[in-house]
Amino acid sequence: MQNLLSDPYFYAAAVPAVILVGLSKGGLGGAMALIGVPLIALVTSPIQAAAIMLPILIVMDIVSLWTWRGVWDGVTLRNLLPGAMLGIALGWATAALVTPGAVRLIVGVIALAFVLRWLTQRVARSERTGRHSLVRGTLCGALSGFTSFVAHAGGPPYQVYALPLKQPPALYVGTSVIFFAVVNAVKLIPYFALGQFDATNLAASAILMPVAPLATLAGAWLVRRMRPDIFYPFMYAMVALVSLKLIHDGIADLWM
Repeated sequence: MQNLLSDPYFYAAAVPAVILVGLSKGGLGGAMALIGVPLIALVTSPIQAAAIMLPILIVMDIVSLWTWRGVWDGVTLRNLLPGAMLGIALGWATAALVTPGAVRLIVGVIALAFVLRWLTQRVARSERTGRHSLVRGTLCGALSGFTSFVAHAGGPPYQVYALPLKQPPALYVGTSVIFFAVVNAVKLIPYFALGQFDATNLAASAILMPVAPLATLAGAWLVRRMRPDIFYPFMYAMVALVSLKLIHDGIADLWM
């Protein structure tokens, strides 16, 4: 434990990682949510990086729930959460079989196709507001739960379902906060069962924890001041960056 916690390179990577993820959890979303684990993985293994980040994500979720309290869409949650639970269970059952690289590549391709479709509609000026769908919600929720468990990449599948609804920014963020708070809380059970939380990882999480609420509140402050005509193009741009990063990381993992 001493080697990791006394390594200055660990803090040089981990502190910026927590700040960027906190801004994302506050409502900015996008690529910042996915950069946390890869940054910490520069100085430790990806598995250990994910285990260190999960308790911090739980704290960020608590702050976000308080910040966005009372703002949520029940239909979105009812359509997505049951599928997410199935996805987490599938991730747990196949933890020894599925490689994070393959999951990143699949999710990246899906998310990039989603953004390209949006851009095509914008150019053709035929963009339509999406509608709720239990079938689509179950599929997107299951993919989000599975990829969140395996690769901490649950954001793009959620956005594939939620962004076309064109909800007010506060409603979109408040609903996503509840969704991922539930997903992360449920993930604690299989992570404990798989032995991901040892003394070293928990100590590292505790040291980084004070940074989490400040970064999360900063992200929420920024979102509350963004107009919808700025918020949604920004979010789609972030999804595009996320998809490219996932594709790059997935190909890199599989190539190795």
